[in-house]
Amino acid sequence: MFDGTLLQDKVVLITGGGTGLGRAMGEKFLALGAKLAITSRREEVLAKAAAEMSVTGGDVFYHPCDVRDPQQVAAMITAVEQHFGRIDVLINNAAGNFASPTEDLSPRAVDAVLNIVLHGTFYTTLELGKRWIEQGVGGTMLNIVTSYASTGSAFVVPSAAAKAGVLALTRSLAVEWARYGIRQVAIAPGLFPTDGAWSRLAPTPELSQKLLNRVPLGRVGEKDELANLAAYLISDYAAYINGEVITIDGGEWLQGAGQFNDLLEVTDEQWVSLAEMTRKGKS
Repeated sequence: MFDGTLLQDKVVLITGGGTGLGRAMGEKFLALGAKLAITSRREEVLAKAAAEMSVTGGDVFYHPCDVRDPQQVAAMITAVEQHFGRIDVLINNAAGNFASPTEDLSPRAVDAVLNIVLHGTFYTTLELGKRWIEQGVGGTMLNIVTSYASTGSAFVVPSAAAKAGVLALTRSLAVEWARYGIRQVAIAPGLFPTDGAWSRLAPTPELSQKLLNRVPLGRVGEKDELANLAAYLISDYAAYINGEVITIDGGEWLQGAGQFNDLLEVTDEQWVSLAEMTRKGKS
């Protein structure tokens, strides 16, 4: 789709970059000439991903980091800067989510999502943004939100609240930091199944099909489609796009807001099973 030099020598940092959409974006950016830094909590996952992505000759650096901890965020950004000399692009992709009736949520469960999605994004954005401002350099920050960041959605309320906050952060800083040459953009994906996440959000085959039926194009998104969009938005071709969120969901949100509203049909027994699956996944 793009010329192989679209992102030539741009240094891109991706949080949650070892798996799923983060890894898909990283592979695309490498193919377009970027230098890549990936981070997440699990070092073994990062090491494996970096080794596999480097096979084609790409320059991949990894550093484990829990974005919920501002001190770890600062140390991670310092490590990336020491390795590459600078950072040109930040992709805030680290996330956490699971489906549950809101009244069943504990404060700990709520914090688990809010601290990764909202606080983690804010900490990383603030730390790198302050450095760019002090250094007198510009850059691009791309936040991965969701199609229900604008509409809300039942049964994923912590995620909806956190992603709405990230969307507000995107638009607010687009105005405040533009004077420093720092550009803010966001992508709002619809249904893009990734390993593990799908089973936590669509507990039965019937509900999986219902989610699919909500999409006018009749299918889920392909990771490469999102990666192509991300590559364009962080490229120089998109230099005049600032403060915008691009929805990529096959038209789903136009057909019906609230991606997980159909989970109203889940029985109490199914919710118990889903909660158990979520706990096992975390362990």
